[in-house]
Amino acid sequence: MKLLVVDNFDSFTYMLVDYLRQAGATCHVVRNNESLARLTNLSVNGVVLSPGPGTPRQAGRLMDVIAHYAGRVPLLGVCLGHQAIGEFYGATLAPAALPMHGKVSTIRVQTDDVLFQGLPGQFSVTRYHSLVLRDLPDTLISTALTDQNEVMAIRHAALPIWGVQFHPEAALTQFGLPMVLNWINFLKFSTIEQEDSASFELLC
Repeated sequence: MKLLVVDNFDSFTYMLVDYLRQAGATCHVVRNNESLARLTNLSVNGVVLSPGPGTPRQAGRLMDVIAHYAGRVPLLGVCLGHQAIGEFYGATLAPAALPMHGKVSTIRVQTDDVLFQGLPGQFSVTRYHSLVLRDLPDTLISTALTDQNEVMAIRHAALPIWGVQFHPEAALTQFGLPMVLNWINFLKFSTIEQEDSASFELLC
């Protein structure tokens, strides 16, 4: 399972990479200021957009990466990566009720979703952000909220694209590794389906 991890210059990037590797993935880490060719000329099964400082449009070629890979392979955005996916599809990025830097919150899962399969309906997550997504378009579905009804997770309505505002790789986040495993297992299943479909077409 080969992944592109876009490094948005964050200290958590390699903690996230460690979780992805524990889940069975091979990670190619490329910083967001590399050439677009270097960021897009890879044969990968999925793309992970790391946390990072600032806003999505300040993060190098992050939005260009989403434009290139969306609809081609599954995407997972974490913190800044989550915000980038939201902005790319038309959500509003606005100040959170309170800055949450290293704070633990309880989130409520709103709907059945790949990321939260087998997890309880409420659990604690670690947050490092001062902005949140609001006014989601119809193409994005909110899948988890805080007690203050701030969006903590999204998925695309039709494409295999997910975002989480919190940090699954943080030590105080409950079920962080199981969430990553759920996403990797989805990728594995999707890859098998694509290979089976290609084999069937060749036989026909």
